[in-house]
Amino acid sequence: MVGLATLHAVALATLLAVAPMNGQERPGERSAVRPQTRAERSGYRETSRYDDVTAFLDSLAAGSPALQVLSFGYTQEGRSLPHAVWDAGLEPGPLADAATPARGDNDRVRVLVLANIHAGEVEGKEASLILLRELVAGAHVEWSDSLRLFFAPIYNADGNERIALDNRPLQNGPIGGMGQRPNVQGYDLNRDFMKLDTPEARSLVGLLRDLDPHVVIDLHTTNGTLHAYHLTYSPPLHPDTDPEIDDHLRNAWLPEVTRGMAEGDPAWLSYYYGNLPDAGVDGADDATVPRAWYTFDHRPRFGTNYVGLRNRFGVLSEAFAYLPFRDRVEVTKRFVVENLDYLWRNAGEIRRIAAAADGRSLVGTELGLRAEHALTREDVEILLGEVEEERHPYTGETVLRRHDVVRSERMPEYGAFRATETERVPAAYLIPADLEEVLDRLAVHGIPTEPLAVDRELEVEVFRIAASRQAEEEFQGHRERTLEGAWSASRRRVPADTVVVPMEQPLARLAFLLLEPRSDDGLVNWNVLDPALEGAAEYPILRTTADPRRLGSRGWSPGAVRPPTDDPRGRASEAGYSDRDRDRRCERAHEVENR
Repeated sequence: MVGLATLHAVALATLLAVAPMNGQERPGERSAVRPQTRAERSGYRETSRYDDVTAFLDSLAAGSPALQVLSFGYTQEGRSLPHAVWDAGLEPGPLADAATPARGDNDRVRVLVLANIHAGEVEGKEASLILLRELVAGAHVEWSDSLRLFFAPIYNADGNERIALDNRPLQNGPIGGMGQRPNVQGYDLNRDFMKLDTPEARSLVGLLRDLDPHVVIDLHTTNGTLHAYHLTYSPPLHPDTDPEIDDHLRNAWLPEVTRGMAEGDPAWLSYYYGNLPDAGVDGADDATVPRAWYTFDHRPRFGTNYVGLRNRFGVLSEAFAYLPFRDRVEVTKRFVVENLDYLWRNAGEIRRIAAAADGRSLVGTELGLRAEHALTREDVEILLGEVEEERHPYTGETVLRRHDVVRSERMPEYGAFRATETERVPAAYLIPADLEEVLDRLAVHGIPTEPLAVDRELEVEVFRIAASRQAEEEFQGHRERTLEGAWSASRRRVPADTVVVPMEQPLARLAFLLLEPRSDDGLVNWNVLDPALEGAAEYPILRTTADPRRLGSRGWSPGAVRPPTDDPRGRASEAGYSDRDRDRRCERAHEVENR
């Protein structure tokens, strides 16, 4: 058997080859710049494997003190998950901890660029590597005054190694194949941000917890409606997202990025992510659904929606799948650069908005538990396009290529969500100490908790269960649960060691949606509380309006986090990856995928 060290050495040697395999370059490219990605060396016929990525990053770091390569966790198969830290002001030497502030870090915006969460959507991975090479060569050095950049280019590393020529039917390259959508357990990692069933999700959420980036840019590919845009994007969509974050993204940041994309050379068309009803949006089988431009899903199981509930800026990027692979890499890199340029120019405002969101008190206010599409504009111009069929040279199967055709159509736009059910935010939640699965997940998310030191008589609220039902079919290894019922006032003796979750805290939005029993993406929904709910008349977690600072604790300060367990608890069956039940419509809306 060939050892990993040997494979890594071979990959690194190949990176330093004298010329690209196809011997062709576009204007402005220099073959003398090394290393090159596997995509570049193969003439964009292939995409980088795990060893290619790690060797590429190590080669860059070896030649520049501005780049450090770290690990933020592990995959199910034990691959170390790399992330690269770029900072033109870094001093030579190891960076021990990704969360360790660098010089002046409190005055800079931390940005995480995430790629390859779906390992068939590979242009984000290649674009990240190419941009990192440009950065260590001296491009955009001005960014380091205001930004500190983190790149995680191969998040679904196990899925990346499951290369097949037909993993994404109809997608235009790479013709040498690409990875699979789920991880090796059959989980879609972009549905695992709340439930944390996979070691990959626990690793990434741990990075978000410890690093606390102000911005996360998540790079994908879309193969839905045949629109004319080269790339579409989205802000966080949950209606509980801080309104100032949402307003800034929609009315300042994303419009400026869109203009920059259109005014550059080449000019790229970009707009808010969406689909028409015939692409699987919200009741697509119902002919009465109005023809309009619909965004995807509000729930925080999706990464950028989750980031919004941490009071941070999330930006979803979706390159059009029917662009040639090389064009998808280029438009994705351009989109990242335009966003980083905007952040560099507006770093102070980004930090101010994030800090204001962290400081906003939510106790006593109403937040949404469930939501539906909301009309954002009654009449907007949407650019539709066309594709032509081609044959894959090695499988003979049909692939599609975008035509440079634009058909303008005016229609309503449903680009946001409004709450259909709300609940008041309490002063604190009270969690029995034996609900270890709940407490474990709160710890990984970074939700501050503190246990009671003594028994207390308290005025509390109890959720009395009127009905409990589960989905008939599995989704992501779960039969999702919905509780019916209501909160009512009561007086209870709350025992010592009960864990208090204070809601005067920056992660109150996230804690609310994890712990509320009627949340459509909380721990009840994902069966985490099923053992405690079996035959129960009451939800085991209580609420209180009492000031948690007056409850008394064992001395843990507010903000102390319980240590997460070592068990990643990642488990799923092959069937767990099915797209079924009520999620069928939103899954199809987000990604019309042959699974």
